[in-house]
Amino acid sequence: MISTDTLKRLEFDKILDTVASYAHCDASHLGALSITPLAERQEIELRLGLVEEVRKLTRLGISLKLSEFEDLTPQVKAVRPTGAVISPLELQRFIPTLRVMGAIAAQLGFRTDIPLLLSQAGSITGFPDLLNPLEHTVNEEGEILDTASRLLADIRGRKKGLTARIKKRLEEIVRERHTAIFLQDDFITQRSGRWVIPVRMDSKGMVPGVVHDVSNSGETAFMEPLEIIGLANELENLVADERAEEIRIVRQICNWIREDAEQIQEQFEALVRLDILNCIATLSDKLKCETPVISATPAILLKSARHPILTLMGKEVVPLDLEIAAENRVMVVTGPNTGGKTIAIKSAGLLCVMALCGMPVPALPGTVLPLVGSILVDIGDEQSIEESLSTFSAHISKISSIIEEADQGALVLLDELGTGTEPGQGAAIACAVLKELQNQGALVVATTHLTEIIGFVQREQGMVNAAMAFDRDKLAPLYRLVVGEPGESHALEIASRYGLPERVVRFARGMIGTMEADFHALLRDLKEKRAQLEGALADMAEREEKVARAERNLVDRSEEAAQLVKDAKEKGYLEAQQIIWKAKRDVAALLEEAKREKTKTREAKEKLDQAANEVEKALEELHPEESVDPEKVAVGDVLFVKPLNCDATVLAIDTRAGKARVRAGSMEMEVQVASLLKPKGKEPKKVQKRREKQQAKEQEQAEPASTINLLGMRVEEAIGVLEPFLNHAALDRISELRIVHGKGTGALMKGVRSYLADHPLVASFRTGERFEGGDGVTVVTLR
Repeated sequence: MISTDTLKRLEFDKILDTVASYAHCDASHLGALSITPLAERQEIELRLGLVEEVRKLTRLGISLKLSEFEDLTPQVKAVRPTGAVISPLELQRFIPTLRVMGAIAAQLGFRTDIPLLLSQAGSITGFPDLLNPLEHTVNEEGEILDTASRLLADIRGRKKGLTARIKKRLEEIVRERHTAIFLQDDFITQRSGRWVIPVRMDSKGMVPGVVHDVSNSGETAFMEPLEIIGLANELENLVADERAEEIRIVRQICNWIREDAEQIQEQFEALVRLDILNCIATLSDKLKCETPVISATPAILLKSARHPILTLMGKEVVPLDLEIAAENRVMVVTGPNTGGKTIAIKSAGLLCVMALCGMPVPALPGTVLPLVGSILVDIGDEQSIEESLSTFSAHISKISSIIEEADQGALVLLDELGTGTEPGQGAAIACAVLKELQNQGALVVATTHLTEIIGFVQREQGMVNAAMAFDRDKLAPLYRLVVGEPGESHALEIASRYGLPERVVRFARGMIGTMEADFHALLRDLKEKRAQLEGALADMAEREEKVARAERNLVDRSEEAAQLVKDAKEKGYLEAQQIIWKAKRDVAALLEEAKREKTKTREAKEKLDQAANEVEKALEELHPEESVDPEKVAVGDVLFVKPLNCDATVLAIDTRAGKARVRAGSMEMEVQVASLLKPKGKEPKKVQKRREKQQAKEQEQAEPASTINLLGMRVEEAIGVLEPFLNHAALDRISELRIVHGKGTGALMKGVRSYLADHPLVASFRTGERFEGGDGVTVVTLR
């Protein structure tokens, strides 16, 4: 349980005031002000998830369609009794709320990416069957509209026409000569709901009619002429009919509301909850908050946390990093005055409260806050975020109550521990308090200036010192928390900076005991060693990164070498294949002449066939053949034909015989469909030779002497062409060369650049600029 006094001392009420300012209804405004820490982790994570889904919609440019709406609770309660009727003005209050409900229902109804919001607000429908008649019944002033019913519109039409007839007749009467001489004036008016004309009191007997009123002076009688009394009575009847119809309409709508009263109240409460979630999300977006991790273990990890109130005030806030692990549950923060110690512990407490309330916190992702059962604080008075005005007795009284309430699940925040009395005794009491709270299992963050407490914490297992960083050169606080080392008050330096005479400072320095001076000197040495250690760790991290880069380079070079070996094997097998094919042709040509030695010839041919099969098998392992589905082969497809050893175009297909007619260059033949594979880009030899000659001719014409085109070549072949090119370029004193190798799989580019890296003629090389060909070109500078 976290007390109201604790929440106020941590200034959580100011956070709630800001949250409530974004509300669209009095009910959600009060609900926002009533937000309190939740006890169950599931409830906290559910609200955090709901807020995150609202913010997710906002990031998508889809803000919730919330606008000002009314609190319907009093109206729904008033209409619940059987036969109860509320005024048209009260009915009008339903309209804005039902409109907002309808807008929310239309906005959320089709979405599937916000499951938590749909579980909370998916039941909202807006009651369109009730909203439509309400919009046609009452206006913003609570008046019944003519569109409420056809009968009402008819009655009002007749009433308007009859009123016009009465006024017209009265206007004629006041203009008639035999009547005008008895009138006080020539206007017409109403008295007691009846239309009258002003007649002089001494002449009222001369005008037939009924007197309904007399002027204050007693000189004018307001008379209803006899001849319009019938019309006026008829008008009165229409007024009564109008009133009866209005009552019937209001009663009917109240009955409809009564039938859905429970569902209306439930949906209204869901809308209020949604509005409160939107308020929290709005504040979170303004403060750039992130969802914290709620930890069941007693630990705090703040990553670049910012005090939300100071941020809302527009002040520049230095981010706070703070970590309290389960093994070190007690942290004592030291440092100079105005260094930010109190802000640090108040930030930890306030962010913990926000997290327990299911609100994102102004810190980086990965921030961890504990699921504590209570937060106990002794932090100055309520008037200032920085200074403490409490007396020693007040401190002791408060600390005593904290010790009684603290347990395993408590977070304790103590400001200026041990002050207000003689330093030695104050420090002793403070150390005893810290030890007691540690034994009770509480998480403790305290601030102090007493060096005796610092020494106790440094020696004690499970406690840790922390310091607010201070710039000794500028004598200015840095507002950065450094965990693991104690701080110094720097009181003499600050006093000197703010004008205390140097002779006074010098005398005060001489009054400080040798032991304390040694202690502060030790602190300075520790800080210097810490800085050296951090520098060494940074150097080590940089060296590890260099080693990792070197290992990655070795892996890349190994892959390149493996590719080169593979390419060399392939080239060797291809050459062997060409030799075997040539030998087979020669053997076939000599078959006729070798009839007498048929046996030897057959044996030689079988050996050649066996060698060819082995070579072809090795090539297939390097480049496995990709077969095609015979049923998907179509006329016009370009496929690889095994018997031709090149790509060919399918001209016709005989499905029954499983054969296809193909054309490769100028040659046509019939082959088995099973011998067709996926295209390999191999042309018939005659076409290939003709194309290579044409390309060579075009290259000689198009390419300048400083450019070489290696496109389509394998690595070994490309290097064989590149070597003489470099030699000729060096002899011709060409300083810069352009090697075109293309992107492809990258194997050719890697092979070429690996070769250039060790070449004695190459000074440097780089990837081509965009206008030079980009990654598909390497630009070489010769020595």
